[in-house]
Amino acid sequence: MPTPSLAALPIRRLTFRDLAACADLSQDRGWLREEHKWGLLLTAGQGYGIDDPGGGLVAACTVTEYGPPGRPALAAVGMVLVAARHARRGVGRRLMRHVMSTTGPTPLTLHATPNGRPLYEELGFKVTGSAEMVRGHFSPDGGPASRITTRAATADDLTAVVRLDGEVFGTDRTHILARLPAFAHRLRVAEEDGRLIGYAAAWPNTDSHVVGPLIARDTETAKALLSSLAAQTDGPLRTDIDVRHEELLAWVKARGLSSVAHNAVMTHGITALPGDWSRRFAPLTVAAG
Repeated sequence: MPTPSLAALPIRRLTFRDLAACADLSQDRGWLREEHKWGLLLTAGQGYGIDDPGGGLVAACTVTEYGPPGRPALAAVGMVLVAARHARRGVGRRLMRHVMSTTGPTPLTLHATPNGRPLYEELGFKVTGSAEMVRGHFSPDGGPASRITTRAATADDLTAVVRLDGEVFGTDRTHILARLPAFAHRLRVAEEDGRLIGYAAAWPNTDSHVVGPLIARDTETAKALLSSLAAQTDGPLRTDIDVRHEELLAWVKARGLSSVAHNAVMTHGITALPGDWSRRFAPLTVAAG
């Protein structure tokens, strides 16, 4: 039988059962397999993909919606991947157009690599910011202890975490935050006079622990949270810091983390992300906004 054209292959919803195929696709493009992250994205959000008649996936992406159920205020697009054997044949454009049609008027955001940015610009996305990925072995500075108190989060903290996150992120992320204690190896909060002023998590990835989300009242609080996570984590750390937080970026680089990549933060349907960027230091993952 003749092999159907790429344009004739249907786009379908992915499920957790597609996790291995998604990881294979990541590996095919030279990315880490990242099964742990794929698992979160496929269960907390929606996955879309195109099956390859020869096996595996032609392409895949994820969409994570935020806000009231049924009335999302924002959707993050991530993990847009096309198998190397099918690259530069319009598959990524077709998949993105499908996502944009499916999400309708919901504003979209994504983190674009330099290679992916031209496609998103063609589709009407605008650059509204930038994030710098840093990675390495964190070395404490040996200076005086921070005046910010941090501790391990407990179940009793979830309500306050959700409330603070809603203020900073600009819309509700309860369905993601409820999964965070099981997803992350470490989840810590910062307090002042019994009031929550920040929280951060470190979760396991293929070759490192990723710090994210990192939500904090100010840079000093962000430093305290990151230091407390690093002190309890073996191996290298990785995080994606909003480049407007220049002091935090300089601080982590002075302690062993090096720049790996810069990604453009892009939006469609809104001119800027909602919430308070000054307290939003790093995302859970760039794939989820």
